Amino acid sequence: MKKRIKALIIDDERYSREELLHLLEAHDSIQVMGAEESATAGLAQIADMEPDVIFLDVEMPKMSGMELAKVIQKLKKPPLVVFATAYPNFAAEAFRYQAIDYLLKPFDEEQLAVTVQRIERALQMTPVEPEATPKGKLAVEGEKEIVYLSPSEMVYISREENSTHIYTENQMYEIKLTLKELEQRLKDYAFVRIHKSFLVNLDYIQKLIPWFNGAYHLELMGRKETLPVSRNYVKSLRDRLEL
Repeated sequence: MKKRIKALIIDDERYSREELLHLLEAHDSIQVMGAEESATAGLAQIADMEPDVIFLDVEMPKMSGMELAKVIQKLKKPPLVVFATAYPNFAAEAFRYQAIDYLLKPFDEEQLAVTVQRIERALQMTPVEPEATPKGKLAVEGEKEIVYLSPSEMVYISREENSTHIYTENQMYEIKLTLKELEQRLKDYAFVRIHKSFLVNLDYIQKLIPWFNGAYHLELMGRKETLPVSRNYVKSLRDRLEL
């Protein structure tokens, strides 16, 4: 994204503000413009800064996060709201205020990454032109040859210890790039992260099978093994996969 997303943190707990600020610094698309310790101070900053998104605690003195969310819905251009709280029981009410996500403390890095992706998609204003679909092949360098793989033939990619493996229907290739580097190169193709160690081609997904504690297993066409889907990535996977 050419323009960075302006974010504001509103939380009465200093440690939580500092932790969230630190974690968001790892995301280049996000620019934290400020961190306020009360909803009233946050409301003034929203009017002044016009942030794209606010990370908002629920339980705060004088004015709660829910009350602030209700107020800003009346603005001409309200920011996106991500509730960041220690209390899971407010989730249903939060989404009545059109919250884009609901983060629980202590913050999980993987879940925050999913939230940032959701914010990026929500703020992406430029439609993708069909004719702009990228072309090219991925070079996999071996000892004696370079194999060129089309993204369409890659079923999934995994990171195992210090090695990255690309699986097609019949072969496995080892590549020097990290999973994060490959995710960046393949961002314009039908690939989605399902776990900190796996990227999957959406075109090969066949079944999503419930496992336990909100996690799933994934069956893929052309492969016998199943892959784990972390509960932190289930919603983003289904958002990309389903009509």
